[in-house]
Amino acid sequence: MVVALDTLVARARAHVRPLVCDDGRLSRDRLRQRQLSAHALAHLATDAEAVRQSVRWASALSTRDGGGIADRVATAFASEVCASLYGGVALGACDTSRLEEIGLTTGAIDEALATHGAADAMCRHASGDALVQLAIELAKRASAGTVQDADDASGALRAHFRRFAEREIAPIAQRIHRNDELIPDELIAKLAAMGVFGLALPERYGGGGASMADMCVVTEEISRASLGVGSLATRSEIAGELILGAGTDAQRDEWLPGIVSGRVLPTAVFSEPNHGSDLANVATRAERQPGGGWKLYGQKTWITHATRADLMTVLARTRPDVAGYAGLSMFLARKSRGREGCEFPDVGLAGTEIKVIGYRGMKEYELSFDGFAVEASGLLGGVEGEGFKQLMQTFERARIQTAARSVGVAQAALDESVRHASTRTQFGQRLIEFPRVARKIGGMILRTAAARALTRHAAHARDAGRRCDLEAGMAKLFATRAAWEAADACVQIHGGMGYAEESVASRLLVDARVLSIFEGANEVQADVIARRLLEAE
Repeated sequence: MVVALDTLVARARAHVRPLVCDDGRLSRDRLRQRQLSAHALAHLATDAEAVRQSVRWASALSTRDGGGIADRVATAFASEVCASLYGGVALGACDTSRLEEIGLTTGAIDEALATHGAADAMCRHASGDALVQLAIELAKRASAGTVQDADDASGALRAHFRRFAEREIAPIAQRIHRNDELIPDELIAKLAAMGVFGLALPERYGGGGASMADMCVVTEEISRASLGVGSLATRSEIAGELILGAGTDAQRDEWLPGIVSGRVLPTAVFSEPNHGSDLANVATRAERQPGGGWKLYGQKTWITHATRADLMTVLARTRPDVAGYAGLSMFLARKSRGREGCEFPDVGLAGTEIKVIGYRGMKEYELSFDGFAVEASGLLGGVEGEGFKQLMQTFERARIQTAARSVGVAQAALDESVRHASTRTQFGQRLIEFPRVARKIGGMILRTAAARALTRHAAHARDAGRRCDLEAGMAKLFATRAAWEAADACVQIHGGMGYAEESVASRLLVDARVLSIFEGANEVQADVIARRLLEAE
């Protein structure tokens, strides 16, 4: 089925490429005009890659997977993807592309599946009965859906952090959400002691020197217990990478040990009210002062954990006469922690909380800079005009981390659904014995496993030092959709109780919803994926 899907992707690419290219070169204007076709290609290619990585994951487990469960999961997922193509390419809620928009027909699908021997397998493994049986079998396991890790070392790491998350995070996650509380200082200290804030940073700064793949395992397990706590951990790790990759030796020595130890909590200050995903055109300005320092002026929005943060990484315009990204610089702006009754004690900085329906534990703010002072040493790397490029170097890692967080949320929804369906009785039988409920759980198993495999693939590409914006974009696009679909199904399985604020299911739903928005909305990911696919000869 992988070959059949590759054939269809190649055919779709051949249809779309002339629509968006001018004299053989990709035209951004034409890409925008043909966005529907280009994004349909991106989603089709992403699903095909998810199938490929699921099959590879199952193959790696072939000698250790009792009962061949992993192979059945991968085959069922591949079959479901192929079967779904007849209805067009799903881009998201209320958004489906017709086959004709990417040059495909049902006949072309028939031909590809028949030519590569996939039609018979699709009929067997994409059936409702196959998913029902898969759900019932995996529900008997201690951890539904997490069949195994292909890497024994990663499995040990997963078990270690799962125990920590279940013991320290899960018992307070619902309270934090319901009361809209900040993550307790005590938990932050425990996370720091576990090395979470600098797991992937070099040992010379106190970090663990771990791989991106291992970091994803940790992120997934923490986010499985609480998306807010998982995001706090990745926020520090990503800020650390920004400083490690673009900072001076003095900046690394000053900030990285504190980030690793948890003494310094960073926050990203990039987005603006009028420039969400369009970071190249941010308007907040930084004015150089006679003494060598800087002062910031402007508005920023969706700033997470702003009151508690000790360090702001701020993207600001230092060259107002230069349009676009070339006039932007990045700053390491030291700030004071807020306290009760005085959330923003620093001169020139004020903030207003943005109330949100989920993703709680850190709080979101809109910030106003009116002459906020930044030290001369705060210019990242000591160079102007490089801020956007410096930030771009972290996007791959940030998007892979978001994919890992999404896998954690999807797994949590799957776990909660299995638990409820296995214990809740209606009309004289357990919910999981109803085919409609079991098939939902089966679908969640497929999507969660595929999202995990695709995320690990992106992480390995990053660890290998390769350009991986394509892999990162695909992982983020697929995993965030998997998290939302799993959380939505979880609420449905719980019925009315799933809609109650007190239920874990309702928390997972509102948490999952943000994942396709931040770190580059999924429409942005589709654009990145399409450009990479169409640029290649």
